[in-house]
Amino acid sequence: MLETVTAIVVAHDSAAKLPACLAALQREGVRAIVVDNASEDESAAVAEALGAHVIRNGKNQGFGRAMNIGMRAAATEFALLVNPDLVLDDGAVAHLLAAAVRSPDAVIFAPRIVESDGRIFFANQSFLAKSLRNEKGAHWTPEGDCCTPFLSGACWLVRREMVLGLGGFDESIFLFYEDDDLCRRVSDAGYALIHVHDAVARHDRGASASPRKGRVFKARRHLAWSRAYVARKWGLPRPELAILVQNLPKLLLSALLFQSARVERYGGTTQGALDSLRGRRATAMEGLE
Repeated sequence: MLETVTAIVVAHDSAAKLPACLAALQREGVRAIVVDNASEDESAAVAEALGAHVIRNGKNQGFGRAMNIGMRAAATEFALLVNPDLVLDDGAVAHLLAAAVRSPDAVIFAPRIVESDGRIFFANQSFLAKSLRNEKGAHWTPEGDCCTPFLSGACWLVRREMVLGLGGFDESIFLFYEDDDLCRRVSDAGYALIHVHDAVARHDRGASASPRKGRVFKARRHLAWSRAYVARKWGLPRPELAILVQNLPKLLLSALLFQSARVERYGGTTQGALDSLRGRRATAMEGLE
């Protein structure tokens, strides 16, 4: 087993995805801590049966808080932050660690992420980035290792104590944009973020939790709220009115046409923008205060 790395996996109704994720970590020789966010399925039991150390949260703490819990529970130099719907290719961890040795001024390292349709996912822009903003949204994918202002939080190798020293993930955020926010803080502190091309991970994006009624509404609500929160935090223009202008007409039309799936989607986004305008906190919305 690698003595310098502990994998942290946050699970919420992820029992179907955990076996492949944890099996890949075992092949890589990486111990795993699974932080279970009050799953209603067998996520915790599945993780324990596969040899992971499980931390059971009595309530769903959200992604960032749960990741911080896992990082604080680890004792290794590096933490490998992994979504349950992601499977590492053989040798991926070794490539990430090699990049860390080559780049001592970098704090976050991410693999080349391959989506289920075979496309490479690489974030070409982040509205929190001070440089390389790519405001026109030009699409490109790297052909090798590169520094970047933002890396998708689906899988990171991080210098654990340095990330925790910068405050870890912002625990005011329940879900979404916590990776953008942490990348900005790492960059502002003078550290690099590196895409490691030879490390490969397969990502079945959006499949980390099993489908359930109301889950889309909740996710879209937090997506809108979190975007507004990080915009305020970093002194950027507030997006709530633009979100309402874009989504409220779609919500009303969907309701008139009895399109329940669209009502849930646009209703959640509209509610999140309204929550932000009313000064509601995500943690209060989730009963975490």
